[in-house]
Amino acid sequence: MTILRKLPTIPRPGAFSSSFCLLLATLATLGAGQPDPAKIVHSEEGDFRVEIVADGLKNPWGMVKLPDGRFLVTEKGGQMRIVENGKLLENPVEGVPGVAVGGQGGLLDIRLHPDYAKNGWIYLSFSKALPKGPLTSVVRGRLKGNRFEDVETIFEPPAGEGSGGGVHFGCRIVFDGKGHVFFSIGDRGDVTTPANQAQRLDNVKGKVHRLNDDGSVPADNPFVNQAGARSSIWSYGNRNPQGLAIQPGTGLLWETEHGPRGGDELNIIRKGENYGWPVITYGINYSGTPITDHTSQDGMQQPVKYWIPSPALCGIDFYTGEAFPKWKGNLFVSALAQNRLFRLRLDGEKVAQQEELLVGTGRVRDVRAFDDGFLYVIYDGDKIVRLVPAESTD
Repeated sequence: MTILRKLPTIPRPGAFSSSFCLLLATLATLGAGQPDPAKIVHSEEGDFRVEIVADGLKNPWGMVKLPDGRFLVTEKGGQMRIVENGKLLENPVEGVPGVAVGGQGGLLDIRLHPDYAKNGWIYLSFSKALPKGPLTSVVRGRLKGNRFEDVETIFEPPAGEGSGGGVHFGCRIVFDGKGHVFFSIGDRGDVTTPANQAQRLDNVKGKVHRLNDDGSVPADNPFVNQAGARSSIWSYGNRNPQGLAIQPGTGLLWETEHGPRGGDELNIIRKGENYGWPVITYGINYSGTPITDHTSQDGMQQPVKYWIPSPALCGIDFYTGEAFPKWKGNLFVSALAQNRLFRLRLDGEKVAQQEELLVGTGRVRDVRAFDDGFLYVIYDGDKIVRLVPAESTD
């Protein structure tokens, strides 16, 4: 399929840079409003109010809710913070591994092991300094008091595969409930031929990976017995995956990834499949020039949905709570550049309906559905909010 549309040109020479991406991010926030706790927001499937959970954060990236009701939040600058009884505690958690902060890199996602109540494991992803530049790493540890201890490496990035660029680290983490952990690593901006990292199996970039939850390699990974291939690879041809979620009931792994200029994608990630980047894409270069003439090719998977222009899709989660009965089973998708939250109603493996929420209230980095039935939203700048039914007075 040939790309038949042309977007207006943004003057910029050469390949994209982290500074340019950050400039676009800054411009996208200009004029953005703020979520208003006093306002009832009307949704097609359930009105809600916005409550502030934590304010005063610095570039929050991921969050989890502990069984005791506290929240742990990662800040891209390298700190883990605790929110307790509606208050952001002043002192960061000690013992967090040092991260290579720069561009889109830093301390990224955080997830609890499915059996956290028994084993206490907390998983973190971050950009780690390597001789040729930073690359994404995954560790786990336990929170003891105000310290992150018993730290173990789950995924150590190959020392020779680092990159000096400041973009496309991924990295979301998700568990399948079967003893496996999935995590994503972006292509690190390297799409030149023959380096084209996302299409090559001899490196970890531009991939979704799958390991056992202790960091060992599952025997049934698709390329585990292929000479020269990285054994952790589950899928490849992924540009910069920043959303991962397992769908309740089906067990399907859904993913969102940033396209270039246009072509952000929603995918179902399947074992061993090639998702095409940069051989096929619905996007173009930031300069306005084409990346490729092809949007499809035999042996490469099509997205469930793609967006033009790019919303800058980020974290995703399925809603399974009781507070919003009509939202049950819906997929919520955060969007940075377009300053909004998408609600997607699915029909099997297709998107049947899309609604846009929180439009213009700020860059939405992530969305999480926790066991209290509310929906939590991370704003890229400084705060976390939750959506509660409009009739609720709790």
